[in-house]
Amino acid sequence: MLKILRSWVRKLEVSHDKDLSFTEQFLTNDDLVPVPPEKRTWGTWNFIAFWIADSFNINTWMIVSSMVQLPVGLSWWQAWICVWLGYGVVAPFIVANARPGAIFHVTFPVVARTSFGLYGSLWCVFNRGAMACIWYGVQASIGGSCVLVMLRAMWPSVNNIPNSMPASSGTTTRDFMCFFLFWLISLPAIWYPIHKIRHLFTVKAFVAPAAGLTFFIWCIVKAHGVGPIIHQPSQQSGSALGWAMVSSLMSCISNMATLVTNAPDFASRARYPSAAGLPQLISVPLGFSIVSFIGIIVSSSSEAIYGEAIWSPIDLLGRFLDDHPSHATRFGVWFISASFIIAQLGTNISANSISAGCDLTALFPRYINIRRGGFIAAIVGLCMLPWNLLKSSNSFTSYLSAYSVFLSSIAGVMITDYWVIRKGHYRVKDLYSARKDGWYWYTYGINFRAYAAYIAGILINVVGFAGATGRSVPLAATRIYQMSFFTGFGVAALIYWTLNYIFPPLGAASSFKEVDVSAEEDLDVRGRGPIGSDADSDLDKKESIVEDTRSVHHSDI
Repeated sequence: MLKILRSWVRKLEVSHDKDLSFTEQFLTNDDLVPVPPEKRTWGTWNFIAFWIADSFNINTWMIVSSMVQLPVGLSWWQAWICVWLGYGVVAPFIVANARPGAIFHVTFPVVARTSFGLYGSLWCVFNRGAMACIWYGVQASIGGSCVLVMLRAMWPSVNNIPNSMPASSGTTTRDFMCFFLFWLISLPAIWYPIHKIRHLFTVKAFVAPAAGLTFFIWCIVKAHGVGPIIHQPSQQSGSALGWAMVSSLMSCISNMATLVTNAPDFASRARYPSAAGLPQLISVPLGFSIVSFIGIIVSSSSEAIYGEAIWSPIDLLGRFLDDHPSHATRFGVWFISASFIIAQLGTNISANSISAGCDLTALFPRYINIRRGGFIAAIVGLCMLPWNLLKSSNSFTSYLSAYSVFLSSIAGVMITDYWVIRKGHYRVKDLYSARKDGWYWYTYGINFRAYAAYIAGILINVVGFAGATGRSVPLAATRIYQMSFFTGFGVAALIYWTLNYIFPPLGAASSFKEVDVSAEEDLDVRGRGPIGSDADSDLDKKESIVEDTRSVHHSDI
């Protein structure tokens, strides 16, 4: 019986080199080693299409709603300025953390090893992977509401499906059917590897904006104008107005904390480093600001049409289907809701499925690759009953705000390590080796400098978070928490730099040069001279890296 069990366990393993040691099997597989040149297919327009596609989703559409309604009470243009500033500020952080992925073609879990250590990085990876699985379910639940509207446009009787599920389930037969359909149609997209899934984002970058523009014009025509929200003044003044804008700006940044952290995942597929630079810097604030503006105008128009502001585009489309709509209206709703399905699918793949796949691969490299990890995220998203999370929106929002504090501390350590401590110097072969003299071994595989900084970045916001959950706390703590991304990032970065100054690690550099030191050492030994500073072209020569990491063969599911 034991032999049979062992045989089945071996069959679950991803294919790997038989010469790998037991330790090496937990540090590497085909999806963890540097991406080979033939899979670096993401160019400038792919990154632009990616962010256009990612920005067009229901969360972005509704992001201004919490800013213009009480208790915040900003005017629409003040809220829109917050969106521009928030996403404009967060874009450089994305680019900065994506840089090592674009240069050395490794994913977030591997980049995290450079600062947190070979084994210390696993906690960071687990944090990001767990959140990706949770968000996968939440986004799938939102996608299910899009499916419901699309089906209603085709068959109005769908809305009257009798409920056979108990109240304790938290959903109805109709809603669960739509959720499951969205979940099901998402599975084929998980199958495709990262270097090919870029085509999905290209399609979405054309379809979703076309639907959004159609919805935008349709609502203005239907309302005979842009509606009253455009003329609604701010309900705040003085310092209250300033802090309301700070809080709104930070909500935009917090929404992107997850993508700041795992920015190397997509940058690792860049054809050249600059593709993951300026295109992301421009397209992030531009894409999210345009989508939020469309959401403002459409919601304002809805107040003129129905006497109340309907911020959810799906709810508004559902209202269009009430009271015996015409065939033209039903077709318009079908097209827009179908486009929203594609939009939610693309967002779920980019922000959650691929991230979970990369993270789970690093946690269990012997048994999981990116594809398997994506399917595991889908299963977790189904089993977690995400509609129950969305019911208690206040507590869920508070949890997400707290989670951004964890991620900002991780990003603070990672960015400081690459740009300030190591100054672009990597020793790639040490990323896959548990040698005690390796750069990333630190102390038993854990960099306690990084953890001290990480914890400090969290602690500075703990009191303020208690206040956000209803506890009585000093005003100063509340203000610190309202800037949680910057306070968490800044404190973590400062503490990390200080500790590295006092206790310099192996590989700390005095001048900036993006280079794989292990490849340079190999080339010196072979008598071919040191490699230059153009790390991207030099890293194409991966003979030494492949030898040292004993790269496994491509593993399908």
